[in-house]
Amino acid sequence: MVSHDADFVLLQEVRADSHQIPEEVTCLEQYHHHWYAATSKKGYSGTGILSKTKPIGIESGMGCDEFDCEGRVLTAEFESIIVVSAYFPNSQDGGRRLDYKLRYCDAMAAHLKKVGKTGKPVVMGGDYNIAPFPIDLARPKDNEKNPGYLPEERAWMGQFLSSGWIDTWRSLHPEEVKYSWWTARSGARDRNIGWRIDFNVLANNHKDRLRSADILNEVMGSDHCPVTVDLVVD
Repeated sequence: MVSHDADFVLLQEVRADSHQIPEEVTCLEQYHHHWYAATSKKGYSGTGILSKTKPIGIESGMGCDEFDCEGRVLTAEFESIIVVSAYFPNSQDGGRRLDYKLRYCDAMAAHLKKVGKTGKPVVMGGDYNIAPFPIDLARPKDNEKNPGYLPEERAWMGQFLSSGWIDTWRSLHPEEVKYSWWTARSGARDRNIGWRIDFNVLANNHKDRLRSADILNEVMGSDHCPVTVDLVVD
């Protein structure tokens, strides 16, 4: 985050209360720190936002106890932009949590509609736990019954994007194959057997602000890698 001089850093699956954040993060004095931990289970889920400027408003959750207890959504409003850090649930093997996930997805769409009423550009970044299209995972046919690529998940994502949101990286790189997550098993990252499940979406009526987007495969330290977006804001 320091090497890229990011104005905002959105974090997911933090798995810690604010007093447990590592010192290498808390020592970043150029950022304001905002954390939202799960209350239903310690060391689970959680989101964060680091920002160079102080927000004029912070909203933890979406006003839905079913999801807010897992610390999955943190929204920060600034003078010229609204950013949302989101950690979408995993639908789990056999779709055990698929209904929960789809309810979360619908609640998120309603939340974004609400915050978008300010007229400011809205960016939501995070781990969606959904690969939207066949190009977004290495083995689509082998994964059609697996969490993250279930038909219901892909259908929701398609509907969401068509409702007024753009997948910033894919819109600029329509044919490029690149992934943001690899299972820790079987040397998947070394062989680039991955999924693109982390991305930033932007409200379509602000798409003229989009300048670039990237997936930083070279950044190690997690089974995910960072994804970036560069926007022009007032």
